[in-house]
Amino acid sequence: MELLLTGATGFVGRNLLLRLIPDGRFSRIILPVRDPKKLKIQLSSELGDGMTLDQLGDRVQIIKVSGDAWEISGRVRPDLAIHAAGRLFGREREGYFQTNVQGSLNLAMQLPEATRMIVLSSLAAGGPTPKGEESRSMDHEDAPVSFYGASKLAMEKRLREKLGSRLLILRPPMVLGPRDTATVPLFQMAKGVVRVKPGFQPKQYSWIAVDDLCDALLAAAMSQWPDDRKPFYLTGSGSITDALLLATAAEVIAAKGVTLPLPHALIQGISLLVDSIPSLREAVPSLGRDRVREILPNRWVCDGSEFAKAFDWTPSRGFTETLQATAGWLKKQG
Repeated sequence: MELLLTGATGFVGRNLLLRLIPDGRFSRIILPVRDPKKLKIQLSSELGDGMTLDQLGDRVQIIKVSGDAWEISGRVRPDLAIHAAGRLFGREREGYFQTNVQGSLNLAMQLPEATRMIVLSSLAAGGPTPKGEESRSMDHEDAPVSFYGASKLAMEKRLREKLGSRLLILRPPMVLGPRDTATVPLFQMAKGVVRVKPGFQPKQYSWIAVDDLCDALLAAAMSQWPDDRKPFYLTGSGSITDALLLATAAEVIAAKGVTLPLPHALIQGISLLVDSIPSLREAVPSLGRDRVREILPNRWVCDGSEFAKAFDWTPSRGFTETLQATAGWLKKQG
């Protein structure tokens, strides 16, 4: 089976690629990337057991693509595509929609007629847990609150129109684990004597370890897909609060401090400042105005039981061990 994987230099795609290379189930792995040099440097430093790029031979094929065009050769004919690339942070709606919607559609149009596609969407496409509900399920009406979430929902609809039954949509919640540089601000905050959280009420979140997400992607890749399927939510082991997230991040790096709540109005004011200063946008992209819209709701809990049942999959990584692995990787990178 031949696989095309996007996002190989990013967070989830990079973790999945390192899992796939020693896995013999895929005879060929095709990697369309904007920066082949970056990917080669990453692989050179992270391939295990003394493996080198030369040893991979033709099994791994790197293709240079430009922007959101996703132009690949007609000779590339994968059996399966896993689309893990996308825009996570931005200032304007247009940027999210250009990459997540039009870019994803451009990729789908390059694929042969028989190729199946797994697309990594987001809980943000569904929106927060509906009021009065314990969790968001596949049967709830979608209600995204950010441009990012709206772009993921629009992406799903356009791809479904194009691919029909050849498409499987997965909506993970917060993803945590090694190679996620977006967690740097979390650990920087955890190091402080005073840590802050948004709002005075506790916020509840579903989460998933990147290793569990990779397991889920592989389970789906090697399975038959249900005929009648809506987007599947994924979850890790239990849910967490914002206070627990900060406290555990501090615990794994042996930091001590106190957590203080900040009014939502102040968080929104900070987001205006972040968006207006380029250096701040780069340092804390999750505090831009659009992603702050996702910080304000108090409950982002989803029900992943339908996926677990359909694909005989169970998450196994614990929350503390996942943050420990994340902190350890970041420390190793300096």
